[in-house]
Amino acid sequence: MTGAANEGKALEVVVDGASYARIPIRTRVVMPGDDLDAVIDEYAKPVVSAGDILFVTEKIVAITQGRSYTLDEIRVRPLARFLSKYVTRTPYGIGLGMPETMEMALRECGTPRILFAAAVSAVTKLFGRRGDFYRIAGDKARAIDGPTSGTIPPYNKAVVLGPTDPAGVAARTKARLGGVAEVAVVDINDIGGNILGSTLDRAGEQRLVRILRDNPLGQGHQSTPLGVIREA
Repeated sequence: MTGAANEGKALEVVVDGASYARIPIRTRVVMPGDDLDAVIDEYAKPVVSAGDILFVTEKIVAITQGRSYTLDEIRVRPLARFLSKYVTRTPYGIGLGMPETMEMALRECGTPRILFAAAVSAVTKLFGRRGDFYRIAGDKARAIDGPTSGTIPPYNKAVVLGPTDPAGVAARTKARLGGVAEVAVVDINDIGGNILGSTLDRAGEQRLVRILRDNPLGQGHQSTPLGVIREA
């Protein structure tokens, strides 16, 4: 279940003068229809100790909520094909740079909001400013995951939306763990991260982002959608 650190990722990190262990928890591939509570019981409960922080990737939460769609399930409209052409792709993820992910952004966020975000972004990019599209489109757009070559099957041919009620999920998971550990639902990748919902206060969330800034769970086939933070 736990095991060695993901390749290239350190087991410990120092933040604000304190040392923290980051413990990846390996699981089987979680599928639509799986129950998140059962996954937590099977894989997280044996690892979590009092005072820990359990962090859960937004992707596993969304999948268990039925918010993943295979590419052939998504009917792409011409507007999505048009807008996706102007999204910059990076080595860290496809974002909305493919018609299927853009289509899901239009559905999730609403066409007016996405069009407004695209228009503002087109203007501000002329002045060298980046990031306005996602600032305006919001967390729902930012949380959409598209397929990449490094994505574990079957999600290498699927689009996964952001989770519903991540704060509620965090609270229920903390209760399921007997209240001994804090819980955060996180969207972490190799260029940064966000806490989508947690049982931490604001300062605790900001510290957790710094603890996870090098993405200790990795981006690809590691199959480690859960992890524990433990002060060393």
